Amino acid sequence: MKNLEDNRMVVRTGTGLRTDVTANGYALVADEPASVGGTASGPTPYVYLLAALGSCTAMTVRMYADRKRWPLEAVTVHLSHKKVRARDCEECETKDRKIDQIVLDIKLAGPLEEPQRRRILEIAERCPVHRTLESEVMMETSLVGIEDRALTKRG
Repeated sequence: MKNLEDNRMVVRTGTGLRTDVTANGYALVADEPASVGGTASGPTPYVYLLAALGSCTAMTVRMYADRKRWPLEAVTVHLSHKKVRARDCEECETKDRKIDQIVLDIKLAGPLEEPQRRRILEIAERCPVHRTLESEVMMETSLVGIEDRALTKRG
């Protein structure tokens, strides 16, 4: 049985762009289209990003509707991503470079009332992945083994 609480991700690429991903013991493949040097043997990293956001959004809405016992039959989330010029964005802080624009179109099936649909839209924007993408993110990147060698040279 897979350990779903592990939350470890290992990503490995060889000489090409095709990348093998192990996520909590599940095997995935990421790649780029042949037009940019990949082999098109799997989704691109941006497709995985959209999949993470879309699935989190659908699950969050589903859990909320179930908890409220609302008659939600299904949630379908269509997503798209593109780079847009910042000057075309009224809410953007920066105006002189491109920014990422992700669009989510959510379709709700079931006899929901209009106030329920509006509330579900609010809840959809509160999914954890949505919040992460909208927040300031701190990343730390290091090369494995470099610190050990640097310490050895100083000693």
